[in-house]
Amino acid sequence: MPTHPTLYRIDECSDLMADACVCDEQRNLVFLSVWGRDTAIQEFLARLTLGREEQGLDQFHIAVDGRSLPVFPRVDMLEKRTTRQMRGTLFGSLLHLWLFDSRCVTPDRANHFAYALIEADANPQYRLWPLVMDTCPLPLLQHWREPVMELLVQQEMLQRLPGSTGPVTAWSLSLQLDRLEAELGQLIRQNVLDTSSDQACA
Repeated sequence: MPTHPTLYRIDECSDLMADACVCDEQRNLVFLSVWGRDTAIQEFLARLTLGREEQGLDQFHIAVDGRSLPVFPRVDMLEKRTTRQMRGTLFGSLLHLWLFDSRCVTPDRANHFAYALIEADANPQYRLWPLVMDTCPLPLLQHWREPVMELLVQQEMLQRLPGSTGPVTAWSLSLQLDRLEAELGQLIRQNVLDTSSDQACA
């Protein structure tokens, strides 16, 4: 992470500044990191739960490079974390709030879907392989990592989300088991995947 991250204004909440935001292809919120005073943070959280007629927020906009990018929070899917107050800043005491899709923390194993948040300069393969092992009900071997990861990207079951602002990127893992099982079987028959190891993990 940079020492002095760029801050982005939230149009509807002038007292809040974001340093990272990730959305999916439809601009649904996956991850948001914002700073603000306690009262501003609490007002923002409250407005997310209210209807539009009650001055609630069913969407908000982040100002990036002269553009106003829409963000659609799916409140029922979001979890939150806050830090303790940061005192003695030029703006007074600040809180740090993270809002994120719950599937960033716990895979949806019933639907074989998950998100992964990664620092922008991190190696995604090393960070994503444990998530693949955890989410996939098919038996995978540890030494299959490179060919299986390549397969998942080629089949668009593992994709980097395009809507990232700040130093965080996100990947979506959406496994289609019938296709994946057939492709793995083909790689085994081609001896691309060696089944001689006993390091299996379901």
